[in-house]
Amino acid sequence: MIRTGYYSFLVVLLGLSLSIGCSKSNSPQVAAANRSQPKAVLVDSASAATITGTITFDGIAPAPKPIDMSNDPGCKGQAASEQVVVDEGHLANVLVYVKDGLANRSFDPPQQRVTIKQEGCRYVPHVVAVMTGQPVRFEDADQTLHNIHPMPKQNREWNQSQMPNSQPLDKTFSTPELMIPVKCNQHPWMRMYLNVIGNPFFAVTGKDGKFSLPGLPPGTYTIAAVQEKYGEKTQTITVGAKEEKSVWFSYQE
Repeated sequence: MIRTGYYSFLVVLLGLSLSIGCSKSNSPQVAAANRSQPKAVLVDSASAATITGTITFDGIAPAPKPIDMSNDPGCKGQAASEQVVVDEGHLANVLVYVKDGLANRSFDPPQQRVTIKQEGCRYVPHVVAVMTGQPVRFEDADQTLHNIHPMPKQNREWNQSQMPNSQPLDKTFSTPELMIPVKCNQHPWMRMYLNVIGNPFFAVTGKDGKFSLPGLPPGTYTIAAVQEKYGEKTQTITVGAKEEKSVWFSYQE
């Protein structure tokens, strides 16, 4: 009888513990926290729109500033600044993204990794854009020591050295922030800009100055173009279902 009573007590105690645990998990605070997390939306591909365009440069482009890499024999790269890169009137390294118009839509970050190489003692690419939470990989392709030092205002600042032939560094950035300078403390001319965007609708122009923002829900959007020296320009455009429209941005000295 004593043993039977003991087992009965354990069963009651276990039931009470489970009840308390369930009540905690279903508490108003937890429910509110769950409601505060917006669900990621999927854009209907059957009605998705596209915004394309070109970034141009009017007038005579400034001459690239020469870079002296002679203090490190391991540096063998293009010895000119990438601050303004113009090719036949087209402007490269310009971030273009949807700045406004997506309301409270939330998007899951892609799992595809974006790689930034230290090659020829410069960062390649010079301007990069990723989504919040998207993996970013830094690789040292040079036979010299590098030091990766992002200097954000909204994200966590860090500073980490990377030896030649060493393992890549994998990082993520959790808060939207534009034009984060990334420098190398070993080579003062090494600088790139990392952009962290809260939506997947962005692009960085190449030498042809072109960009494309596909997969947009129909709506009215503010499109922003950001260049490291000349700053931001914006335009508002409305696209309907399955529609493709173009916008152009022009910079000058």
